[in-house]
Amino acid sequence: MLCLGIESTAHTFGCSILESSLSNGNRGKILSDIRNQYRAPEGSGIHPREASRHHAQTASSVLKQSLEKAKTRMKEVDIIAYSAGPGLGPCLRVGAVIARALAAFYNKPLVPVNHALGHIELGAMITGASDPLVLLVSGGHTMLVAFSEKRWRVFGETLDITIGQLIDQFGRAIGFASPCGGRIEQLASQSSQNYLRLPYVVKGNDVSLSGLLTAAIKLTSEPRNALSDICYSMQETAFAMITESVERAISFTGKREVMIVGGVAANKRLVEMLGSASERFDAKLFSCPINFAGDNAVQIAWTGMLEYTTNKHGISIENSFTYQSWRLDTVEVRWRK
Repeated sequence: MLCLGIESTAHTFGCSILESSLSNGNRGKILSDIRNQYRAPEGSGIHPREASRHHAQTASSVLKQSLEKAKTRMKEVDIIAYSAGPGLGPCLRVGAVIARALAAFYNKPLVPVNHALGHIELGAMITGASDPLVLLVSGGHTMLVAFSEKRWRVFGETLDITIGQLIDQFGRAIGFASPCGGRIEQLASQSSQNYLRLPYVVKGNDVSLSGLLTAAIKLTSEPRNALSDICYSMQETAFAMITESVERAISFTGKREVMIVGGVAANKRLVEMLGSASERFDAKLFSCPINFAGDNAVQIAWTGMLEYTTNKHGISIENSFTYQSWRLDTVEVRWRK
């Protein structure tokens, strides 16, 4: 069975062909993973209209390359899955329109996929984690979840901006273009580890990052503060807050596996801190590989395949949808026990 996955939630438009190997350890074989990313001007964030225009312009090329890489044709594809949310409305609609058109023309089942769920399911497939406490950290998410009674239940999340937004908004304030994670991490690694005090806000098991962002930006206006030290201090503070929440959630849930997924999972310092925390609780840390940590169509194809294999049917064109604020904990997951 072949599934075409289409990803278009934010800056990345991607297409992937995945071959089912559900009878062999519940894993999929990645035949292709083609992405094209919208690049914002320096000092700017992702403009939804401009990003959606980029997706529309590059979609046919990305799809063609994905099919060629997989050495297959659309008529041989069995399922079409698309990212239905959460994400930027104009970007989501581009992916949905393409998925609907292909499903209608080739008479293929259509499967809407929750983007956050895709991060988790792909991470579990690649790492082999079976029953983890999951930390999902990206531009759109900062949440701690564990699976129970057919849903991923939230045990902690951000009260305002996400860790990805913290990093990107700070990066834009100093002149970078989104996404800024790699450049901020590089600057932090160049620091003399001179820690500058910043707001540390953990409420219950939730974190608040907006005050940290304001304070970090304010530090850049003081000439005596090295930019590398500010980046280092911001990372250390934010990651320590998240790690504290993870430790509390491990203690509460009793999980012996911790898995980190999402774009910020590519940050080596965060993975290092979570590794130390997991070890203290005798839990094993699973980290999604860097090349699949960010947005990609493989996660959409794999989750769409799981959904279709379990449900045995897709959704009609008329009932297909996009939902900008589609929360992970509202999705019923039928294939997990």
